[in-house]
Amino acid sequence: MTPLLAALLVGAALFGIGLYGALSQTNLVMIMMGVELMLGGAMVNLVAFWRHLHPEVYAGQMFVLIVMTVMALEAAVGFGVAIARFRAKGSVEMEEAAELRG
Repeated sequence: MTPLLAALLVGAALFGIGLYGALSQTNLVMIMMGVELMLGGAMVNLVAFWRHLHPEVYAGQMFVLIVMTVMALEAAVGFGVAIARFRAKGSVEMEEAAELRG
């Protein structure tokens, strides 16, 4: 098995698990974990392709660092919303969040 194929399989598996987790859960924290897994799988695929096509250029790895920063910001904002929701209503279930329409 080539290293590219192995990395693509790992990335696809991470993305698939994250997609299932994001679509099947009703808890906001679990949905955010699924989204984080999906972004992680996409980053693995990005680095695998970049390494396969341009092994001497490190721009792809720098792009991954930027995406990881965005992931951390997304998690911080999402957990802030979850904490505010829990303090206000006592639950972070998305089925009970219909009144959040703006």
